[in-house]
Amino acid sequence: MAGEPINLYELEAICEQTLPLNEWDYVAGGATDEITLSRTRSVFDHIALRPRMLAGIPDADLSVSVLGQRIGLPFMLSPCGSHKRAHEDGELASARAAAAAGTILAVSANCSYAPDEIARAADGPKWYQTYFYRDREQTVDRVHMAEENGYDAICVTLDAVWPPKRERNIRNSYQRQPTAGDAPGLAPPKDLTKFNSGISSRSRVDPGASWDDVAWLRSVTNLPIVFKGIITREDAALCAEHGVDALIVSNHGGRNLDTTIPTIEALPEVADAAGDVEVYLDGGIRRGTDVVKAIALGAKAVMLGRPMFWGLAYAGDQGVVHMLDILRDEVETTMMMCGKARIEDIGRDLITRLPELR
Repeated sequence: MAGEPINLYELEAICEQTLPLNEWDYVAGGATDEITLSRTRSVFDHIALRPRMLAGIPDADLSVSVLGQRIGLPFMLSPCGSHKRAHEDGELASARAAAAAGTILAVSANCSYAPDEIARAADGPKWYQTYFYRDREQTVDRVHMAEENGYDAICVTLDAVWPPKRERNIRNSYQRQPTAGDAPGLAPPKDLTKFNSGISSRSRVDPGASWDDVAWLRSVTNLPIVFKGIITREDAALCAEHGVDALIVSNHGGRNLDTTIPTIEALPEVADAAGDVEVYLDGGIRRGTDVVKAIALGAKAVMLGRPMFWGLAYAGDQGVVHMLDILRDEVETTMMMCGKARIEDIGRDLITRLPELR
């Protein structure tokens, strides 16, 4: 269509104009001073590409193997709560878009539609995200629900063990609405005011969870286990030691704890310590060059959170497909210009760190 967005920043601007202020601030905002939120994006600008010439490649193959499954793109859709805040079709639209583009949708525990309904919306691969709940039976119920509905992996978010302080939400008196994801034996909190302000100590997630719980989780599912929220070499090594299948280098989009390390800066040490554990990067991806830089630093693929909401706000499933197509074209251009025929050919020799770009 004429005048359609040509990059993710234009999609972001449309989303800001489309959503009510409180919903926009929920999607766009971060914890306290939003330093991590800003740095997670800006640090990409200090990583430069080192393209090679006369590489003799006629085209680029963007497909990648994720947990033994070949997908068409080196980027997936992150588990994010309540897609319906951006479009009426919510996760149903996101599932259709991911399937159409040939990638994976990770469905949040706080989804707008029932997980079984999302599973039926499209045939593409899907992961289900959950937590170590204080009541472990709630975790078991969700895991078994995912298995019964054909989800391909269990993604456990680790960096949400305590309610964060999100000041935009506090100023807006933001109210989290109960979602379909609350249905499998998990009631919404009784005191929504305290829960939504982000300053209550009450939490359904168990802050007492430990690495011993990995063996317990393995005992209740045969699905691959993905841990989200790893940003240190120590925790990456523990993922390998305890048999986690994959990890996501993530700081929760800067939404939970401020002044943490940007994910692209954490990525090299995590990848070096992860052993056979597959590593994906979450956070700050806005350009195809960002995707290639992350792969060069050790990620098998990257994950997209906020850009998914931008696409939904623009045009539902077609808007998300458009967002993914923009990135697909930019990654292909970057690979061809850098002389890389396959994702697997991208290594650290392709990038260099600049102290400052002028």
